[in-house]
Amino acid sequence: MGLWIAPLLPWQRGAFRFHYPSDRMHWTFWLYLPALFVLLLSTPMLARLKAGLLSLALLAFSAWWLIDRLSGDGINSATLYHLRSDMEGAGVGDFTGYIAAFAVLVVLSLVPLLLVRVRRFHLPRHGGVLSAGFAVLLAVAVIGSPLYGDARRMYQQMKPVDYSAVAPEYVVPTRTLARPRNIVWIYGESLERTYLDETVFPGLMPNLKRLAGQALDLRGIASADGSGWTIAGLVSSMCGVPLTTAQGDENSMGRMGSFLPEAFCLGDYLRKQGYSNHYMGGANGQFAAKADFLASHGYDDIRDLAWFHQQRIAARHFSNWGIHDDVLLERAFDRFIELSRAGQPFMLTALTMDTHHPAGHLPVACKGTRYRSAHGDIGLLNALKCTDRLIARLVDRIRASEFGDDTLVVVASDHLAMPNDLSHVLETLQRENLLLFLGKDIAPRQLAASAGTTLDSGATLLQLLDPAIDAIGFGRSLLATPRAASASVAALKADPADYARYRAFARSLWLGEQTRMLRLEDDQVLVGVQKVKPPVLLEYDAQWALESVYLENTSRRFDEADPSHRLAYVDRCTAFEDASADGHWCALLVDSDQGMRLYRDAQLRRGIAVDAPLEPFHGPRPSVRQSRMISRTAQPTRPGQYVLELYASQRPARAFWVEAVSAQRKVVVAQQWVQPDSDGRISLPLGLEEQIDDLEIRAWLGHAETLAVERYALVPAIGGRPRS
Repeated sequence: MGLWIAPLLPWQRGAFRFHYPSDRMHWTFWLYLPALFVLLLSTPMLARLKAGLLSLALLAFSAWWLIDRLSGDGINSATLYHLRSDMEGAGVGDFTGYIAAFAVLVVLSLVPLLLVRVRRFHLPRHGGVLSAGFAVLLAVAVIGSPLYGDARRMYQQMKPVDYSAVAPEYVVPTRTLARPRNIVWIYGESLERTYLDETVFPGLMPNLKRLAGQALDLRGIASADGSGWTIAGLVSSMCGVPLTTAQGDENSMGRMGSFLPEAFCLGDYLRKQGYSNHYMGGANGQFAAKADFLASHGYDDIRDLAWFHQQRIAARHFSNWGIHDDVLLERAFDRFIELSRAGQPFMLTALTMDTHHPAGHLPVACKGTRYRSAHGDIGLLNALKCTDRLIARLVDRIRASEFGDDTLVVVASDHLAMPNDLSHVLETLQRENLLLFLGKDIAPRQLAASAGTTLDSGATLLQLLDPAIDAIGFGRSLLATPRAASASVAALKADPADYARYRAFARSLWLGEQTRMLRLEDDQVLVGVQKVKPPVLLEYDAQWALESVYLENTSRRFDEADPSHRLAYVDRCTAFEDASADGHWCALLVDSDQGMRLYRDAQLRRGIAVDAPLEPFHGPRPSVRQSRMISRTAQPTRPGQYVLELYASQRPARAFWVEAVSAQRKVVVAQQWVQPDSDGRISLPLGLEEQIDDLEIRAWLGHAETLAVERYALVPAIGGRPRS
């Protein structure tokens, strides 16, 4: 894949194989963009405004291009999920080409701001008409763009939907397994079954092709919306529900106590059946909150990148994403033998990594592997050929072992491949996920799934373990005939309305349905079944349905919220009170009927009902504050008497709180209600009785207030008294 080079534009189809809602996008932009530039240069009327709008549009289109290169589907559920979850562990180094191209696009997007200085094309007599034409054409270009289409799609997906009609379809299996069998589930990263097509990729995957002939080989498995990236593929296949971004910001994983706590997944069921569940994956388990998901749903042991680092493995066995597959799968076999000898039934899940887009990676065991192809010398093909050998070797060793007869092996793709160096080939094919089941009593056959998706993988596994169990979550066994109405059937319909109900139900699994009672437990707010770290803003509609949960920019969200809604805002009392604050937690409730009430720490710990009557107040809704960091880094500070001196070039017109905090212990060691003097000077006495290793300085400000600190210093007090 080459880098984008001027004068090509990111919206042109070509070497990058861009994806659009419709094929007309590749030629309409060729018409829109030159016309917009001509109209911009034709008149000086509102030139700066028009140039700014055009540059803003080009920046937005450039950002969409980068996101599309990473997701393969523009701005979708995966995009929102990863923006709100922990990105630590992402192999950013694999995408330097795209990032460099995006940087070039950003620079070129600013060209309109420079071109407004060109005056020789100006036609001053027609300024009004030309400016109107520019505005109309820019609006048409934006509305016709894939960015606008994606925004409309995401808006439709996030709209509140009544899911009561599909709620009865959600199944929690309870039947006891008559004969537990060990399970080894191998997820191949982006390892779709399309790569087994011998007419397109002859000899690429002979070993998996052989295993498919010995297995129950499910064909035609699609990816429903909400299952098209790794963590979503794990959730959909194990839980039978799509992974959705929940209301507002509640999918900010670092602030949530548990992952989909209301979901009942394969790991939960197997644990109840006496299984132990184990995971091995080469990437960072914190990336996309995989480890949180597994730990929340029955997994006893999670071995990810951190675990492999502890094994003192040589650096050559790691890529940008983590440990290579040769080491991973070798350790997975050792773990299989160890668990089998222990005698307790188990499920061992392994997730490979070396076929990750865009180009894949070759481990040490496959350095000499090359695949000759009519498509060219493409590194991803070498990685696929290597993974074919490594996965098949693991499966063969398991089946040949003394424990093979009592083990059911699953080989599956986690999702279809994202944009990679073979996208131009894959886009011409009928694509499908890989799903193979191998075991002593499983007759080899190929079965074409009727309206099957990865949502049904876990249910199919359960029916192979026990014919009487054919469902988990919204997943339905692909062995059952005839196929009843299900989430998969709805997902594959052209009309998305039916599937939207399943997505809405899945969204409710983050919090549960009983969300009108709030309680403080261990400095976390219990909302329904979920524990959330404050600050948190909850927005309820007129029917007391929880419409949104906000974890970021909460003070701004509070001020901008719909005035007809009731709001519950939980934070330190400092956020709400002037001149005095005890540093404990408070909850401020306001409604549309000029009602307001501030609940204190003791009341929150007992529990408060958000639908309880409030006390009347007059005037506009109060503004709240949010903590902002002043110090650049936390610093160790020895015991003693100090004065914190700050000099602010910009500061709020009203007084505000400044405090010194031990970041890790969350302890406020000093706090003062301050009003800067005319020079912007602020002084805060600070006495420490013990050393603090992580002292931070914070200010509590409204979202529209600015505090620009030019310099600050923590200086010893003179004679134990503040300096003048």
